[in-house]
Amino acid sequence: MKRVAFVALGIVCLLSSAYAAPQTLNLESVNKVEWTAESGRSKEIEPALIKAQVLLDRARFSPGVIDGHRGENLRNALKAFEAAHDLKPGGDLDQESWAKLNETSSDPALIEYTIKDEDVKGPFVAIPEKMEDQAKLDHLGYASAEELLAEKFHMDMDLLKALNPGKSFDKAGTSILVANVEAKPSDSAKAEKAAKIEIVKSEHILRVLNKKGDVVATYPASIGSEEKPAPSGSYKVRAVAPNPNYTYNPDYAFKGVKTKEKFEIKPGPNNPVGSTWIDLSIESYGIHGTPEPEKVGKAYSHGCVRLTNWDVEALSKMVEKGTPVDLID
Repeated sequence: MKRVAFVALGIVCLLSSAYAAPQTLNLESVNKVEWTAESGRSKEIEPALIKAQVLLDRARFSPGVIDGHRGENLRNALKAFEAAHDLKPGGDLDQESWAKLNETSSDPALIEYTIKDEDVKGPFVAIPEKMEDQAKLDHLGYASAEELLAEKFHMDMDLLKALNPGKSFDKAGTSILVANVEAKPSDSAKAEKAAKIEIVKSEHILRVLNKKGDVVATYPASIGSEEKPAPSGSYKVRAVAPNPNYTYNPDYAFKGVKTKEKFEIKPGPNNPVGSTWIDLSIESYGIHGTPEPEKVGKAYSHGCVRLTNWDVEALSKMVEKGTPVDLID
């Protein structure tokens, strides 16, 4: 009996040592956090990862939604950032990458934001799941003030709630904590015109290159699907369309869409192609936004290249008609 009790106790001790308690989330714990050897190892939301994601976002090496978790989008963003700054591109947050990230900006990662009238006035829309039902709506706006605020600050809604326990997001005048994504970037992070776009299908990433061939921005991307595989080859930007309509072609034969007729879905951030469409020189193919930013880089698109709405809006300011776009296997 004593041996059994000893073994059981050993198991309990092992589990206890492996378990990482949730870290306190507030303005100070995120803005003043320092890297340690344990950073990025917890399954909980981590202050160090929130700060790293905000700094990457500002430097134009987008981690997608800022959620405070270690994931493939963060890893790819770190790898690209490290490579661009002559660091070993391992994709893990370490002392070197942490120091270099903090050199890019001294502005706080989190700030207090007072919810404005324009954030809560709506109109907010209940978005149907079926595309045929979406076509009946006059506008595919945000479903709630919470969704609007999360997208405005490039955040996962779970993180927004975790940073603001008990807060109501639908009342103007409420003070909340948000990611400081609008901080002034360093000179090296300022947008420059893209000389070329590379979409690397195997890595689920879109790269922006300047005239020297340097990577100046990267964005996580969902690329193609079994129904509509992404092509390979060299193409060009034909046009940029903000707030686009979406036209469904029955030739696509998407799962769950039963109609055999073309139909159109009105603009809005919850439109199937999000807030911006970058048209490419291949029929019915482009780079666009999404109503589900948390799935970017983690799920297939309906065939095109899908970015978060804020990332495709940033990209749209860097491209022009004729910008080369390579889709690479």
